Amino acid sequence: MSEEIEVIPLEKKEDERGWLAEVLKKSQLSKKEFGQFFVTTAKPGKVKGNHYHLEHDEYFCVIKGKAKLVLKHIETGETKELEIGENNLVTVKITPKWSHGIKNIGEEEMFLLAYSDTEFDEKKPDTFREIVIE
Repeated sequence: MSEEIEVIPLEKKEDERGWLAEVLKKSQLSKKEFGQFFVTTAKPGKVKGNHYHLEHDEYFCVIKGKAKLVLKHIETGETKELEIGENNLVTVKITPKWSHGIKNIGEEEMFLLAYSDTEFDEKKPDTFREIVIE
């Protein structure tokens, strides 16, 4: 697996009914078998994540609200910060060894749609705590 962060711009198709964006396509996945999608929310000022994985990729897309995503490579110390959300609609691919935390910097609840290329296993969670944003 690559150890690079990839930011994938999304095309937002809008009309009088609302909008549509194709968040993630099979052709963009590292592994072609299905992992799991999940949705999480954060209230204004709250942080989620602050951990890293050694074995799987995750893809994040803030579909409602505004967030700051902070990433730090656990070996090189390289850091990246991105503002993502409704005004910057992107999918961010987070590869192994990148610690990641996401903070709601908006005034309303933030909704994060995420995909992991591996199904979560409580017996082998592959989740290691490291605080990158408070």
